[in-house]
Amino acid sequence: MKHFDYIFTGSGLSALMVVYKMVQSGKFADKTILLLDENTKNTNDRTWCFWEKQNVVWEESISKKWNFALFSDKNLKRNLELSPYQYNRIRGLDFYNQVFDLISKQENITFSNQKIIEIEEDENIITVKTENENYTGGQLFNSIYDKNKVENQTKYPLLKQHFIGWFIKSEQAVFDPEQATFMDFSVKQKGNTRFMYVLPTSRNEALIEYTLFSHQHLEKSEYEAEIVKYVQKLGITNYEITEKEQGSIPMTCYPFWKNNTKNVINIGTSGGWTKASTGYTFKNADKKSTELVAFLQKENDFRKFHKKTKFWFYDLLLLDILDRRNELGSRIFSSLFRKGNPTQIFKFLDEETSFLEDLQVIWKCPKGLFITALFRVMFNPDK
Repeated sequence: MKHFDYIFTGSGLSALMVVYKMVQSGKFADKTILLLDENTKNTNDRTWCFWEKQNVVWEESISKKWNFALFSDKNLKRNLELSPYQYNRIRGLDFYNQVFDLISKQENITFSNQKIIEIEEDENIITVKTENENYTGGQLFNSIYDKNKVENQTKYPLLKQHFIGWFIKSEQAVFDPEQATFMDFSVKQKGNTRFMYVLPTSRNEALIEYTLFSHQHLEKSEYEAEIVKYVQKLGITNYEITEKEQGSIPMTCYPFWKNNTKNVINIGTSGGWTKASTGYTFKNADKKSTELVAFLQKENDFRKFHKKTKFWFYDLLLLDILDRRNELGSRIFSSLFRKGNPTQIFKFLDEETSFLEDLQVIWKCPKGLFITALFRVMFNPDK
């Protein structure tokens, strides 16, 4: 049975970020590392976007940047200048290629394409069983999401950000390749929080995504019917679909960190690294992976890693509202973007604002809703 210092069960975004930064740090060359995943990571299976002020370590994977964005609802259309930020897009395959190009050159790192069957933890040894063989490790980084832990509890609201997107190429030149559409709430809400998300790469090409923040998924035909309507609304009559993508991201303030042990840490979605109030994953995972690599150089007890912040509480307030009144999402986000400073909003969503700046953002939202949610959360002893 092969033994490794570190085992990663699942090699998604967060796991690959952590391993990549471990290599970059130069501090783990004497540690053996195993990545296990049933997915080979050789297809373009997803798209990540994030805003940033400067070049990042993932620069070579960024395939498109936008300097402007659009926010819309049925009564509002606001063009947003993003400076000093840019909105960046990374295709999954480009990210995988960047990471594996580096780690494939490391003699101490092994990637194995296997399905994980079971994980067992003793006091100092973790055993990982796959369909083909078993491994032991000193510490384990788990990114396999166990939805039952979240769905079988009622203390913390759980919504899903779920979507289907079409990459289209149209005969009509209708897109502005310098402007992304963050949220277009002009589509019918039907009792939910529903919007369109558009990432144009040329005058004729774009990703158009129908997205919901809600409790239940839709039938595939309903997502696609809404995309067809939206494409027609844009004035497109002839187009081809070049790719499709779909996904579902849990939005919850469930305390994933409480499942960590001395030698096992949950990362990525399994560790609560997704931004609960928006579903944005890339930027949060980038920050958390940097923090974790620094932590590993000083500590060896994973129970000490997590620190709950004020932003966890802010996210909880929004989710509490949308859990009870899912149709209010358009009203809340529209109030935020109607007059809000985009730079300050992005800084807030990146969890980098002072308390005074927090208030300047929060108080643009419907005050009654958030005050009610505040009292509801404060007087719930389970939270």
